[in-house]
Amino acid sequence: ARYQTEVDAEPLMQLNDVIDSAMQAKENGSTRFCMGSAWRNARSNKDFDRVTEMIKAVNSMGLEVCCTLGMLTEEQALKLKEAGLYAYNHNLDSGEEFYDKIITTRTYNDRLTTLENVRKANLSVCCGGIIGMGESDGDRLDLLHTLATLPKHPESVPINALVAVKGTPMEGRDKASVWEMVRMIATARIVMPASMVRLSAGRVDMPVTEQALCFMAGANSIFAGEKLLTTPNNETDQDKMMFELLGLEPRKAFAATEFKISDPVN
Repeated sequence: ARYQTEVDAEPLMQLNDVIDSAMQAKENGSTRFCMGSAWRNARSNKDFDRVTEMIKAVNSMGLEVCCTLGMLTEEQALKLKEAGLYAYNHNLDSGEEFYDKIITTRTYNDRLTTLENVRKANLSVCCGGIIGMGESDGDRLDLLHTLATLPKHPESVPINALVAVKGTPMEGRDKASVWEMVRMIATARIVMPASMVRLSAGRVDMPVTEQALCFMAGANSIFAGEKLLTTPNNETDQDKMMFELLGLEPRKAFAATEFKISDPVN
């Protein structure tokens, strides 16, 4: 790793452990199960084959399966689809103008190419970004404009607030305010009205009142679980209490939500 953080490298999980985690997620009300690896790009090797076996196992449980494995070729995307993958997450992270100030391991076009390969495999696209990295409002609009002008809107748009990790150049950053999150979510909802706008990383630092504002602004999904890749997330019991308090109910798996946009009133 380039920076010294408290994040330790871990081997790929065993199949039985993945099945146990998926079962627990389903029992807790999740309809989609996301699996991720810290790969720059997926490689066609034994580990990739192990991931396809995980996908088959989780798909057989009646859960939507999502993966984030880094950059993909068209052939790899097709293999994941054949294994039963439902969605693929590959965030743009920021607008193109700001991108090279934070990421140098792959280009913006690399990310767009992966999204294109995912679409060719007829997989659902999960793609969003992060705020709070030092970007301007214009940079945030640049990200949303890119997402909204793709050949097809992503079915899922995660909006993440930076979780400052000790040992990285971002460790001293102040967290994004709730009003910044609300504006980002509301704008995403306006320009991509049929997408699932997901309240994602950074939620662990938000009280229920702030999360409620995000739902009112247009968020209609969260990422649940003890971790979001390497950063902490809200406890499951906390989320259950919040859902009950706010009257929120999980939708059924594979029940893609369709929003009808009414004609303007003359």
